[in-house]
Amino acid sequence: MYAIVKVGGHQYKVAEGDTIEADRVNAKEGDEVTLEKVMLIENGKDISIGQPFVKGAKITAKVVSHVQGEKRVAYKYRLRKDSASKHGFRPQMTRLQINKISG
Repeated sequence: MYAIVKVGGHQYKVAEGDTIEADRVNAKEGDEVTLEKVMLIENGKDISIGQPFVKGAKITAKVVSHVQGEKRVAYKYRLRKDSASKHGFRPQMTRLQINKISG
């Protein structure tokens, strides 16, 4: 059984017991959160596809920790202008452990 869930503008394929790193969720470490933007649920041969979300489906997850993601680099180069700019940042992420998929 797996599901595709939308968290913070990104989509993740999850199964029970998986751990994902998603955009920062406003919850404390150890809290249970409910993810209700479930786009697809597959249970054996039964597949439920949402339009855009599956009605009544939800995923419960536990907040394991808040971490910083890998460094991302934004580089802007202007042709024939002799100028370039390079900026880097590390996004704030939340590590979620998927406990239960229901729907």
